[in-house]
Amino acid sequence: MSERTTETADSAETSADRDTIARLAERGQQTVARLAELPGGTRALGAFNDLRNRVDELSKKVRGIDALEQRVAALEDEVAALKSKK
Repeated sequence: MSERTTETADSAETSADRDTIARLAERGQQTVARLAELPGGTRALGAFNDLRNRVDELSKKVRGIDALEQRVAALEDEVAALKSKK
């Protein structure tokens, strides 16, 4: 297969991928619009958005826990070193 043919095939695949992603994005927007039109749909979308925000907040807090665990481990090592000196 020549280099030019490979480039054309890659270009076609990339174009197809973009088309697929664009179609999915459009479908997603249509689905959200339909949900908003349903009775209680706006309320459900609000609940989903609240859930997303809460998950984001929780993930930020969990990431902070790793740093705290490292600090606690360092402090435990310092305390153990001080105890062994006595």
